[in-house]
Amino acid sequence: MSVSDYFSTFCTNLRMSSDTVSTIQYRYHQITKRINLDYWNSSSETMHSLYVGSYGRGTEIWTSDIDIIVQLPYATYKKFDAYTSNGQSALLQEVKGILQKTYSTSYIKGDGQVIGINFSDGINFEIVPAFINDNGSYTYPDSNNGGSWRITDPKKEIDAMNSRNKDTNKNLKRLCRMARAWKGKCSVPMSGILIDTLAYKFINNWEYKDKSYLYYDYMSRDFFKYLKDIDKDQSYWLAPGSLRYVWKTGNFQTKAKTAYDNALTAISYENNNCSYSSKQKWREIYGTKFPE
Repeated sequence: MSVSDYFSTFCTNLRMSSDTVSTIQYRYHQITKRINLDYWNSSSETMHSLYVGSYGRGTEIWTSDIDIIVQLPYATYKKFDAYTSNGQSALLQEVKGILQKTYSTSYIKGDGQVIGINFSDGINFEIVPAFINDNGSYTYPDSNNGGSWRITDPKKEIDAMNSRNKDTNKNLKRLCRMARAWKGKCSVPMSGILIDTLAYKFINNWEYKDKSYLYYDYMSRDFFKYLKDIDKDQSYWLAPGSLRYVWKTGNFQTKAKTAYDNALTAISYENNNCSYSSKQKWREIYGTKFPE
């Protein structure tokens, strides 16, 4: 097998199975239908909802956090905005109660900004009730600190990621998924949106951005170098498309330096026809989804 074969297999291994995707879609449709029945007098399984977060951007590799927005009528916003104290919490509790009509035996939590449904198979959903704005962004409730309304614009983020992924021969999203494998293997303190934001910035100027798997050893090496060289004093970046603030949760540069060094070693092994040793180094970075 060649470097191209190793990384092609690795990227395939990171994708969710068709059964998992079918389960996610079924639950998404059931949640959407429940909301539409109660708020829109409709049995549609697709209207007024949107995959968001890493799954919506097409960069997720885990099933523990499937984020969706469910759009509610503006009259519902006016009702809860008129509350004298924390109408946001009351809204979350109302939506939680509606979802319990369908998922009465599941563990449902209404907390902070989302309603969570935790399923026994680990495919969990976080549902954000929201109201669409004229510009396509959404207003959503935050029940923390007495309650407030916040704005999010996930469609712009999804569009930006899709556009750059198309321009880079699908390399952007594959890099984002590979970086999540590194995060999981090496306990890197980076959120999904931070990974996507930095990968989006990096790949725009990467010289092989339109190449394929044959260059993924270089892509790994160069991305880790990009990460390790970021100023540790920088605390936030602007998300693709929406330009919202993306805050760091810790310094990731030291672990990126270790990954960079391991990538250099892996490439050196490969150049000296020591493919087994090379793959073991990549597994130190990316974990067991990388082929042996």
